[in-house]
Amino acid sequence: MARTIAPLNNTQVKQAKATDKVKTLRDGGGLELRVSPNGKKSWIFKYYVPITKKRTNISFGSYPNVTLGQARQKRNEAQVLLAQNIDPKAHQLNLEQEARLNLENTFSAFAIQYLALKEETTRDTTHQKRKQMLNKYLLPSIGQTPIKDIKPLLMKSVFAPIAKQGKIETVKRLCIIANEIMRLAVVNGAIEFNPIAELTKLYPTPKVKHQPSLKPEELPELVDRVDKANITITTRNLILWQLHTMVRPSEAAQAKWEDIDYEENLWRVYISKIDTFHYVPLTPQALGILEVMKPISSDCEYIFPADRDKKKHTNTQSANMALKRMGFKDRTTAHGLRGLASTTLNANGFDGDVIEAALSHQEPNKIRRAYNHTDYLERRKPLMRWWSDRIEQADKGEVLTIGVRGLKVVSNG
Repeated sequence: MARTIAPLNNTQVKQAKATDKVKTLRDGGGLELRVSPNGKKSWIFKYYVPITKKRTNISFGSYPNVTLGQARQKRNEAQVLLAQNIDPKAHQLNLEQEARLNLENTFSAFAIQYLALKEETTRDTTHQKRKQMLNKYLLPSIGQTPIKDIKPLLMKSVFAPIAKQGKIETVKRLCIIANEIMRLAVVNGAIEFNPIAELTKLYPTPKVKHQPSLKPEELPELVDRVDKANITITTRNLILWQLHTMVRPSEAAQAKWEDIDYEENLWRVYISKIDTFHYVPLTPQALGILEVMKPISSDCEYIFPADRDKKKHTNTQSANMALKRMGFKDRTTAHGLRGLASTTLNANGFDGDVIEAALSHQEPNKIRRAYNHTDYLERRKPLMRWWSDRIEQADKGEVLTIGVRGLKVVSNG
């Protein structure tokens, strides 16, 4: 018959004295208090390992840090595990290992890996933008969160105040960055799958508000006003350069002399939005603009330098502000000049794909984009020459009108 063990009480535990040998006080159910010769009191749980049935023990900590009641609670939890054939010691080691991994595998830890990879594979400006977005929006709130705890509800709480400000595009970019970090964690084995993969669907793309642009028949008015406007030579040529090359306002303002290839008559433009280069064929008229600018800025980095500091490029809003002063407010913007070119070229029957390539627009169809790697450079050359000639004709007062059968040039002379 098994011997009955009387449970310990708090007084016995507190007053247990050390001897020259280890003293053991049993509480029952495998729980013991061991008192070492140096006076240290430790809680020990003795049990048989499931499957092997080998006798072993596990420490529950020392008294008084762990009270009698707390030691009994730990014993009860261990007994529940044993009833499920789970080794309490192995379970505790797993929990400790998981805790260590959680400390190491934080969102911040994988964000650092992500930025290191992007630094090697993308331009510095792209890398810096992603780093800034992480530091501003994500790392302060979820940087120390274990990667396994990054779930849709948590990310929604991070994105909600940003979306409330109307910054939907910012939220969508942050979704992309967060998803790339989560995929990195999957590859490294920290998580089995990415739970936030579909999060972008909660933030629909807002309706595009198209920039106002002039009609083809209004091109002579535009050119005439640019010619007669009370603006600097740099600003006038900036507007004409953008008009002839069909680039975005920021790309025109940031044009560099080093990116002009006079042998091939090409201008290399960096498109930050898609992290690639766009090559613009330069027409005789565009080359003429460069000749006008050489006495002004050939010793500068930028073709269109700022008035006050020639080491910097002109303001990306310079063309916009000048057009407003010329009376084109609400009629067109600097970006709207691209719309004017597109409308005119499409109405004249040029291939839509070639026009889109000239505007450096990204193919919206992902499957088609994956297979269509051409930039139509050779086919864009005659298109660009026609457009520059059209601007030159408009400068002479020739109006382009759209009729039933297409386009017709009407001279005002």
